[in-house]
Amino acid sequence: MALAIEAAEAGEKKGEVPIGAVLVCDKEVIAIAHNRKETLSDPTAHAEMLVIREAAEKLGRWRLDDCQLFVTAEPCVMCMGAVIQARIPLLVYGVAEKKFGGVESTAYLGQHPMLPRKMEIYAGICEEQCEKILKDFFEKKRSEY
Repeated sequence: MALAIEAAEAGEKKGEVPIGAVLVCDKEVIAIAHNRKETLSDPTAHAEMLVIREAAEKLGRWRLDDCQLFVTAEPCVMCMGAVIQARIPLLVYGVAEKKFGGVESTAYLGQHPMLPRKMEIYAGICEEQCEKILKDFFEKKRSEY
């Protein structure tokens, strides 16, 4: 999770909403990313989507059923859909995303029947630190207006 937090902080420095993600396979970091929606002018350039795409390309397969995803904030519906489609069996995230979170906050995809068998989801990991990064970012943005 420390690497995901570092990625979020790197994204913040580039003006992106500070969410970071890390995908691990066989105890090896395969991909690290932060949100890049602004940089790429791409609404799908969420940290989770970027690490899933990179990992699939590096591993040469779309089934990531031996990988683990660590992300600083609860994935949205789009990202959780990608987690389900990639068959990722372990999701660890920091802070709940009450407005856009698709795991437990809005759409409850953490209970979806399409989840990979025996999928594990752990929420609230490094929650205070992840929440502070987001809160500080949005407070700074509001003060700029």
